[in-house]
Amino acid sequence: MSDVARKLIVKTTAGADAPERCAQAFTVAATAVAAGAQVSLWLTGEASWFALPGRAAEFDLPHSAPLPDLLDAILAAGTVTLCTQCAARRDITPADVIPGIRIAGAAVFVEEALSENTQALIY
Repeated sequence: MSDVARKLIVKTTAGADAPERCAQAFTVAATAVAAGAQVSLWLTGEASWFALPGRAAEFDLPHSAPLPDLLDAILAAGTVTLCTQCAARRDITPADVIPGIRIAGAAVFVEEALSENTQALIY
């Protein structure tokens, strides 16, 4: 990594419905955290369920790192955001989510994505 702190936004729309895309998003985000990048993981669509306690532990994909471990690594050094509309469609409230996960909408995503030295990946 260069001296300039780079930010990586990873937005995943995939959950248990598309396990390989889901695992890839979490793996890339956790790897970026380990590499020293500023990471912002956005949970949207079916990935929204992983904002709830215990849901990541239900995810299983052979030859993939455990999703709870990846999520913990991202939460420890990055930001995890649940999409406002996705949460509302699933009746998920701020009181329901894992501590440290915020709920925010498109305006916050766009602000993050358009900031300097930022790369966004969508899975």
